[in-house]
Amino acid sequence: MKAKLIPTLCLLLAVGASPLEAEDDAVQCANLIYGGTNTSRCFSDEFLSDVQRKTSIPTERRFKSVKLASEELFEYPFVIITGENEFRFTPGERENLKKYLSEGGFLLASAGCSNAEWHDSFEREMRAVFTETPLTKVGMDHPIFRIVYQIDELKLKSPDPEAHLQGLELNGKLVSIYSRHGLNNTANTEGCCCCGGNEITNSMEVNVNVLVYALMH
Repeated sequence: MKAKLIPTLCLLLAVGASPLEAEDDAVQCANLIYGGTNTSRCFSDEFLSDVQRKTSIPTERRFKSVKLASEELFEYPFVIITGENEFRFTPGERENLKKYLSEGGFLLASAGCSNAEWHDSFEREMRAVFTETPLTKVGMDHPIFRIVYQIDELKLKSPDPEAHLQGLELNGKLVSIYSRHGLNNTANTEGCCCCGGNEITNSMEVNVNVLVYALMH
């Protein structure tokens, strides 16, 4: 999966190939369907286009909807999961997620509208899947905050000095980033809003950095 993409991406960055010259190698990202039928269209895909503008990494500009429990999951190096309600993964979804992240996939997770029920559900499910590897705080000195954009702080609609991202590491590698505040960038989605949630307003820059970091590590 990921192992096939990294040599190509490293070469693109080194030689400055244009996205059109590497169309066949465009990175496709997935929006997960989970807990049976849960999913959300309220996560902006604008950061995919921005990655292509800011780097030499070619990207497909729209998410592909993919079931977490499917074999199709392993065709995508990077997936997002978001929502606004309580949920539970099925046993097959738990097994697939563990395998996916252990084999090189990357998960970007965000509580839509800073939804507390979704946050509680996601943390519970991650504890169930990764019983010995908890989500931990990602410090602002982490390379993920400067790989494309220099990000010195997470800017929220209502400032919160305690705001931070959480990450999951497996075998010394960061394989997931999560925000309880929300990285959905709803300002760039149609028919969606943050609905009073305290969303991260510089989320597009964060998401750009997360995708590029995931592909290059």
